[in-house]
Amino acid sequence: MQEIVLVIHVIFTASLVILVLIQKSEGGALGMGGGGQGGMTAGRGSANILTKMTTFLAIGFFATCLTLAVMAKQQSEASSVFDVEETVVEETEQEEKPEPVIPDSD
Repeated sequence: MQEIVLVIHVIFTASLVILVLIQKSEGGALGMGGGGQGGMTAGRGSANILTKMTTFLAIGFFATCLTLAVMAKQQSEASSVFDVEETVVEETEQEEKPEPVIPDSD
């Protein structure tokens, strides 16, 4: 089920990016102009359709994002970052090792 939602999410994402790039720039954002008549710009009548399609795709994008987040949460363990088990280190008594013998250099 998660794979199906993920494929739909990728389709929504790619479609939304393409649709936003096709739309006519209406403002002078970042001082780059945008009032020119380009080859890919849409007329006033189709801008309404593009706006509605963008809204639909954005809603679908957010819905699939939330669905994927809920599915991921259900598959993970019910734990918190703060629920870290402390590791217990057992101290063992050290065996007495004989000290190395250094020969006299006399």
